Amino acid sequence: MLNSSQFTPKYFLLTGLPGLEALYPWLVFPFCFTYIIAIVGNTLILTVIRKNSALHQPMYLFLAMLAFSELGVSASTLPTVLSIFLFSANKISFKACLLQMFSIHSFSIMESGVLLAMSVDRFVAIYNPLRYTAILTLPRIAGTSVILGLKSLLLMFPLPFLLNHLPFCGHNVLSHSYCLHSDLIQLPCGDTRPNSILGLCIVTSTFGLDSLLILVSYVLILYTVLNITSGEGRRKALNTCVSHLCAVLVYYVPMISVALVHRFMKHAAPAVRLLLANVYLLVPPMLNPIIYSAKNKQIRQGLIQLFLQRKY
Repeated sequence: MLNSSQFTPKYFLLTGLPGLEALYPWLVFPFCFTYIIAIVGNTLILTVIRKNSALHQPMYLFLAMLAFSELGVSASTLPTVLSIFLFSANKISFKACLLQMFSIHSFSIMESGVLLAMSVDRFVAIYNPLRYTAILTLPRIAGTSVILGLKSLLLMFPLPFLLNHLPFCGHNVLSHSYCLHSDLIQLPCGDTRPNSILGLCIVTSTFGLDSLLILVSYVLILYTVLNITSGEGRRKALNTCVSHLCAVLVYYVPMISVALVHRFMKHAAPAVRLLLANVYLLVPPMLNPIIYSAKNKQIRQGLIQLFLQRKY
């Protein structure tokens, strides 16, 4: 009977915010606002950096990579999230779900890697400013971007194929507004140990290792700054890290909050946990363009010039 009940589902049912269905017409506005700011903001960052040759420097090229990865995350989650809150349409086909899972995780892995590269960039700029451009050359930055892209694709490549060959046994309801690997491996009735082990290895070797190396980078940055004799020099050096540090906090604090809620607040309302999960994926792409526009003078001036050119 177990074998006769095994099947590959034609579609999955996604979950919005349980218990808040009556508020969907109102909740759609903050979700739409978040996506508009994220997509428009990151697109403007990319446009400013591409058009302004003075910004073709390591720091801004890494920022362009960050904006690209955040656009990818937003574009991956947008179709299903807005379908649920706009039209109460919560179905997604099996193949589309695997594709969305692959896209979300690949761009998230790339985003984490870019944040690590940006922390190394800030360390090199502070530790050896005279050789900054000689160390971080354009070929090395291009190579870094290729490595980060290939790393995110290759790490995620096996997971959809492993899931595609697993038997399912009647359950097809996912607990988020989009497809995540941690959700999907709860549904098959076959052996999911390869998926679980590979998923754990991916998380450890990317988010875990990246966050540890970012912390090490900032310890080295702080040690270098404290060795600067001039108080004004220390202040200027730290100011160059403010935007990146905010981006790191915006990225990792929601991630840690989601992990803590799932680990220690299992009796919390499902809507609370799902809302935090949405914040983890949707808010960083919205806030980072705002942070860099507010804190970085060159980006701010580039945006002003871009708007003035369009006006005239």
